[in-house]
Amino acid sequence: MKKPHHQLILGLLFSCLFAGSIGQAIADDSEWDLSGNVSIQARGFSQDSLWPQQNTSDAEVSVSGEWEVRWRSEEGDQRASFIPFARWDENDDERSHFDLRETYWAYEGDGVELLVGVNKVFWGVTESVHLVDIINQTDLVEDIDQEDKLGQPMVNLAVQKDWGLINLYVLPYFRERTFPGLDGRFRAPLRVDWDDADYESGAKDKHMDVALRYSHYFGDVDVGLYYFHGTSREPRLLLADNGRELKPFYDQIDQVGLDLQYTKDAWLWKLEAIVRDGYDESFMASVAGFEYTFYQVRETDADIGLLLEYQHDERCSKEPLTTADNDFFMGARWSLNDTQDTAVLAGVVVDKKTSETFFNVEAERRFGDNISVELRLRAITNSEQDEPLYSFSRDDYFQLQISRYF
Repeated sequence: MKKPHHQLILGLLFSCLFAGSIGQAIADDSEWDLSGNVSIQARGFSQDSLWPQQNTSDAEVSVSGEWEVRWRSEEGDQRASFIPFARWDENDDERSHFDLRETYWAYEGDGVELLVGVNKVFWGVTESVHLVDIINQTDLVEDIDQEDKLGQPMVNLAVQKDWGLINLYVLPYFRERTFPGLDGRFRAPLRVDWDDADYESGAKDKHMDVALRYSHYFGDVDVGLYYFHGTSREPRLLLADNGRELKPFYDQIDQVGLDLQYTKDAWLWKLEAIVRDGYDESFMASVAGFEYTFYQVRETDADIGLLLEYQHDERCSKEPLTTADNDFFMGARWSLNDTQDTAVLAGVVVDKKTSETFFNVEAERRFGDNISVELRLRAITNSEQDEPLYSFSRDDYFQLQISRYF
């Protein structure tokens, strides 16, 4: 949902604060489960903003809330979910938004499941980029890592057999990507007016997209293979008629995707690959690598995982922009495996040709039963004007988020 009233956002956040008492009142009813969280997030920027009319403040604060209501029938063959999400941001009006992450009903039979409503579906095995993940649209105002997704209206039929799992998705309504506003950070030189989106399909956002996916395991190998036909989740950004803004254009695409993961002792070997018939050409993209884990380091409960991946993308400049065209990702994951779920992930993506680099550090720890603290540090170096990350080259930031769960 685009540009909601701030009263609606604040109303949801306010209701989340009191949802804990409601959850306790219904806790004795085994068919219902109520949970959620309220978070306050603070970002500090190390440099002045790059583009005119961007907010010049070196800090910004936002508040978010998510309320999860889940139901399962007494017989266990039906379930429902309702998960609204909202964020209020002090600087960027476009980042203040509301979305239904999930709102669905599902029936489970003998090896068959039917789901109708709004849901989130994730596909992928690699760490640095998720090429095969295509069902849900990216909620780009949440974070530049493209991990946050909007809820997708769908009908999903799943059939489980001994030889594998078949999922058929019918997607009757398209969700447009969110973009930062004129005063927001992490934006292009020109504002993206996502209210003015255009489509290749005459049905626009009512085009009926479809996807068919097969997944199974063969010994130590997990495999997923799918075909998607419909509206590309990645828009091309075109100059608007007024010459002062960009507008998204969504093409019709056909895409085949493959994800593989091979597990052997402490090794995880991973591959994601796609072939897409896009706007200008058919192209292939892939990301492959491994994660090796040292368990119980120095006779403690802690594990350390080392990650290495290579990103390759053959698309031409007329296709939607990508930063993962010829890059190496190197990282390390430190998990204490303690009762507070303490973990740190640090990594760097380096462009093989230009040496443009993107640094990322994420750390999290729980305090008590209900408080979680997350730290995030991101920085971009060696970025020239003709490079994809140049628009964000002065948006290096440190982020602290404190969440209260109920």
